[in-house]
Amino acid sequence: MAKSADPANSDDHVGGVDEVTPLLGAPDAAGGKATEPNGHPNGHLNGDIDKKTDPEDAPPPDEDEGPPLPVGQILALCYAALVEPVAYFSIFPYIQEMVEKTGGQRPQNVGFFTGLIEALFSLVQMLLMIFYGRLSDRLGRKPVLIFSLTGVAGASALFGLSRNIWQMILFRCVAGLFAGSSVTIRAMLSENCTKYTQARAFSWYMFARNLGIFIGPLIGGGLSNASQQYPIFAHVQFFIDYPYALPSFVTGVFCLSTAIVGFFVLNETLKGKAAGSGPAEPPMTIRELLRAPGVGYVLLIYGHCQFLALCYTAVNPVFLYTPVDLGGCGFSPQRISIWIILAGGSQALWMLLAFPTLQRRTSTGTVLRTCAVGWAVFMGLYPLLNEMLRAHLEALFWPVALISIIGGSGVAMSFACVQLNINDISPSPTSLGTLNAVALTINSAIRAVAPVAATSLYATGVRYHILHGHLAWVFIVAFAVLFNFSVRLLPEKAEGRLVKKSDARSEDED
Repeated sequence: MAKSADPANSDDHVGGVDEVTPLLGAPDAAGGKATEPNGHPNGHLNGDIDKKTDPEDAPPPDEDEGPPLPVGQILALCYAALVEPVAYFSIFPYIQEMVEKTGGQRPQNVGFFTGLIEALFSLVQMLLMIFYGRLSDRLGRKPVLIFSLTGVAGASALFGLSRNIWQMILFRCVAGLFAGSSVTIRAMLSENCTKYTQARAFSWYMFARNLGIFIGPLIGGGLSNASQQYPIFAHVQFFIDYPYALPSFVTGVFCLSTAIVGFFVLNETLKGKAAGSGPAEPPMTIRELLRAPGVGYVLLIYGHCQFLALCYTAVNPVFLYTPVDLGGCGFSPQRISIWIILAGGSQALWMLLAFPTLQRRTSTGTVLRTCAVGWAVFMGLYPLLNEMLRAHLEALFWPVALISIIGGSGVAMSFACVQLNINDISPSPTSLGTLNAVALTINSAIRAVAPVAATSLYATGVRYHILHGHLAWVFIVAFAVLFNFSVRLLPEKAEGRLVKKSDARSEDED
């Protein structure tokens, strides 16, 4: 029996994967389980697979994954997903210089204020994330997404007009007010796919986010100080007075383009709002959800992974900017942008080319444990890079740096792994939205603390010459080693070993 490819009408779609909501996408309003058209349960991400399908209803092997991905919708959502990393990383190549020169701060304080700017941005996001999730449950995913994308576009454009440190903080906080895009994009992605196609959809999503890590620094490093970099702007007084306005304006225009594409291309996916869909059931309460088997362990692993990533993301550009004799690499904003671009491009290739195959052939848990080892190894290379420059071993520095950038970027697969872990551990289809809401709130809380803590620790090590300025890296490596113990707590239900319907039917017949 053929199934509809319409995500709103498909009974096999991942119900309401969102990030922060009650985002209710219940596949079956009556029984809390997704059902096949013949009435048998098909199994939510970890639900039981239909083992008693009548022969005439059994899908042929090429339909084993159920309805195909609506590629146009997924690509439009991936384009919208570029907004957050582009807006976030576009300031990284120049934020240290901006804090020092425009903000009037001493080099020893640059790390602290850089972390503070991003911490407040994340704190505002954390306070509003669940609000946007609930709003999208009432109004629909699409209007919340378009509103959020438009708001981020405006706030990003204004950031380059800052004249002091407090204006920088203000405009980043304003950007944090429009925190609904990440919630709704993940919800719409999961509502557009089945449990058999979710790994592919989220690998595309993670590829898009890592592509944003490539595009953001390209804009920031390539367009900052435009009057000095490009003769055509050499005598334009506006760009002399506002050396960081051009990358901010371009970032804003880019973000606005995603809102326009989303408005004309995306379909509403929320059950009850999409055409032809029925009402949705409310999810489990947060208390019930946290008490469900395995959920606490998965949230711990998710939080540990995000903490590592955010500490590294905050410290890395400061490390690259810091003079060699203080513990860094002494790079210019342009070199920093090249470094981050290479890292973002490498991460995108790992996600697009390696992750889907590795996850399918092994399991989500196996890939995650491999990445945990990689975190500890590659984070340990960074203080060694500085020691090579101190010893004037540039010939050794560049090969090791390339290994660190390209090989170390493979740990980005852990981000997709922990997202799939969350999908798999969800106790029911209707609770998946709430579980993502809890996870994203944890992520936002960590983002409010980790960047400022990590950069402050780095600044302390630099200021007092502790361990040659490597104090922060010692802590990051220690947390990376601990991550190898955290991933051992992963429940079997969240291992992500994919069993196809045809395989399950064959086992049942035997």
